[in-house]
Amino acid sequence: MNKEAFEQAVKNSKTLKSKPSNDILLKLYSLYKQATEGDISGERPGGFDFKGQAKYDAWESLKGKSSDEAAQEYIDLVNSLLSKQ
Repeated sequence: MNKEAFEQAVKNSKTLKSKPSNDILLKLYSLYKQATEGDISGERPGGFDFKGQAKYDAWESLKGKSSDEAAQEYIDLVNSLLSKQ
């Protein structure tokens, strides 16, 4: 993983002029978590924690993806969002 490029993409994601859609935000969240922590562990949130469930499901959908691959996808997604501003 190109750690510097990933860290720059994380910084850039916080400077987007317009807030991305919820789907894009979930994708950014799940790619970030997969890149930094690897496969998800723990129980899926229950009850009325719909946001927690969505975040869990998004991250779980990346199970098995390497940290490097997730980091590169994160970088590419942030760069594509920046280019659309």
